Amino acid sequence: MSQSLRETYENKIFSELLKEFNYQNVHEVPKLVKITINRGIGEAAQNNKAIDKSIKEFAHITGQKPIITKTKKSIAGFKIRDNIPIGLKVTLRRDKMYNFLNKLINLSLPRIRDFRGISPKQFDGRGNYNLGLKEQIIFPEINYEQIDKIRGMNITIVTTATNDKEGLILLKKFGMPFRL
Repeated sequence: MSQSLRETYENKIFSELLKEFNYQNVHEVPKLVKITINRGIGEAAQNNKAIDKSIKEFAHITGQKPIITKTKKSIAGFKIRDNIPIGLKVTLRRDKMYNFLNKLINLSLPRIRDFRGISPKQFDGRGNYNLGLKEQIIFPEINYEQIDKIRGMNITIVTTATNDKEGLILLKKFGMPFRL
């Protein structure tokens, strides 16, 4: 693919969506806003190395340092104290967002074992898509020998689409491999 996803959107997808939905205003055309990737690490309360390894993985995968999320209150039943690191999140925008989406669609998702496409039912009703991955080893930057444990992550693709149909068509035009 010689041109980037951003150029593809600006040159091709934008005009296709404008015609398909008969928008009166160019600002009504759905576009990507951001992609957030997060991971909850329950074992981080007892094991600080789990957070450090996940920070390195997220930095390799996204090209951006993640933010550490901490607990807001103590819960004795889960052995959690107040203000303990419990997860990570990264918010990608602009070029990093398009580069990550390109890598996700063309390299990472096809590497999933027995992959038949992703479910088109994971939209939230407002055109945003949520995708849960079970393992981080589908990303080409992750070296299988260097991971201590297989951990999943949640990916949320936020769009300006007003409903799920517009969001689905936007992501299909980007090449997202939805199953039928």
